[in-house]
Amino acid sequence: MSAKKLIAANWKMNGSRALVEAVVQQLTNLSPEVDVLLCPPATLLPLFPASQHYALGAQNVSEHEQGAYTGELDVTLITETGATYVLVGHSERRQYHGESDQLICLKLQQAVNGGLTPVLCIGETLTERQQENTEQVIAKQLAAVYASHPELLAKSVVAYEPVWAIGTGESATPEQAQAAHAFIRQQLAQYDAAGAAKVRILYGGSVNATNCSALFAQPDINGALVGGASLKPSEFMQICQSAKE
Repeated sequence: MSAKKLIAANWKMNGSRALVEAVVQQLTNLSPEVDVLLCPPATLLPLFPASQHYALGAQNVSEHEQGAYTGELDVTLITETGATYVLVGHSERRQYHGESDQLICLKLQQAVNGGLTPVLCIGETLTERQQENTEQVIAKQLAAVYASHPELLAKSVVAYEPVWAIGTGESATPEQAQAAHAFIRQQLAQYDAAGAAKVRILYGGSVNATNCSALFAQPDINGALVGGASLKPSEFMQICQSAKE
């Protein structure tokens, strides 16, 4: 895997021109030892100046190519904004928009075929964890993509986001997160051993400036997908600085 950790910001349906300017200003002083990905709402992507300090990503992509799909964005429309990444399968898309594993697989294929790097989001709900089904859920979500398309792994990023920790203020302990990440890498090795060894696996779920260092110290945690804290420019910068090798 890359020696650099990847810190990705998911602004969800938040943001403004002022926030864009504030984040850009903070990141001008960022160490080159960490990779940063910013995923704001699609309407804000064109407001970011081209920069060596960060990459841009969309929060969703259509499984279709151009056509009569009102409200959707295909790969070409996304790349024209300057974005090079896209989030795929976020738990909020799965929960609120009914996205199935099969649909997520199609979206990931479209992303890779169009030259985008997908960040595949996976993770279990609180009920699934309480029922000790975490590994079964993760394995199923990974298999839906990589069992039939192992070649996609080398062109992906994987983000483990336990649903019970997203936006709740509750974060998995470093030990819990490491156990899940190690299992993910083990599962991926079944499909592409070389790809599994190199893929960056991010942790997401109430990551903040207080808990990030302990998470980044784990051997299989290669960065973070940051939600609420990414809307606070100074705190997001602290997280990025904590990820330096």
